Amino acid sequence: MHATLPRLITTDFPALQRSRLEVLQANITLTCNQSCLHCHVASSPKRKEAMSHATLELLLQMLDQHPSIHTLDITGGAPELHPQFRWLVSEARKRNVTVLDRCNLTILSEPGQEATAAFLAEQQVQVIASLPCYSAENVNAQRGDGVFEASIRGLKQLNALGYGQPGTGLELHLVYNPLGPSLPPPQQSLEAAYKEQLQTHFDIQFNHLLTLANMPIQRFGSTLISKGQFEPYMQLLKSSFNAATLPGLMCLNTLSVDHLGQVHDCDFNQQLHLPLGDARQPVHLQELLDVELNGRPIRVADHCYGCTAGQGSSCGGALTD
Repeated sequence: MHATLPRLITTDFPALQRSRLEVLQANITLTCNQSCLHCHVASSPKRKEAMSHATLELLLQMLDQHPSIHTLDITGGAPELHPQFRWLVSEARKRNVTVLDRCNLTILSEPGQEATAAFLAEQQVQVIASLPCYSAENVNAQRGDGVFEASIRGLKQLNALGYGQPGTGLELHLVYNPLGPSLPPPQQSLEAAYKEQLQTHFDIQFNHLLTLANMPIQRFGSTLISKGQFEPYMQLLKSSFNAATLPGLMCLNTLSVDHLGQVHDCDFNQQLHLPLGDARQPVHLQELLDVELNGRPIRVADHCYGCTAGQGSSCGGALTD
């Protein structure tokens, strides 16, 4: 892949500082059953990196020693493929922490994952499910033949367990990202279209749609360079900068932990191997167990414009109405 960091590191993005730590996001494995072009993590079935048990234990220690952390956001790869995924979820839930599972839906059809959806429901895990379109043609073009059909089966399985249904408390949120170098459409109107199409054609319900911009890093950024689209896309992001998104940026209250236990300001910085804040060397989770992070600087680069363009983009969707 083409390296994107040299094109991003020099920046005029506004300086940022951390607020109270509330979310611990952990990338526990790079193994995935898919190899999506837009994947900023570059996960695939060939990737074998996975978080060790010792580092998983550190995640739990971090929850214990930082009571302000209310959410453990588990991602990958396909996090469900980590052999200790269920143990981590169960331990976090014992601590009354909200657990999010970044699920690609097709994993629920994989051999050995037959009981995964039921486990998620039992533990009251919030499912953040990736579905880049309600059209089979668009999804399969982006993710591979048969992915849309497998995704629909996964959604039906979750709905049958109560996910996305009124009064169950089982939250199911879908994630949309554009097919190419463009900004997502307005989240509210697109959510309405998703709900209408999925209800009408598949009798599927969900809570909310989260719109994410594609980040100019890893596979997507490399593809932009190959096609001569990197600079035009960066210009689009910069010209669409919205200062109103800054207070909602996920890096303000979130720590991103990679499979080695190294800590970063956000998941995108993690993939670019940018150390936490103003550190010159990688920072390990072990070093932060007793550390107050409020007020510390956040490392920024030009890819940060991807989170502040238009309505904004974060792991929780758009940042402004």
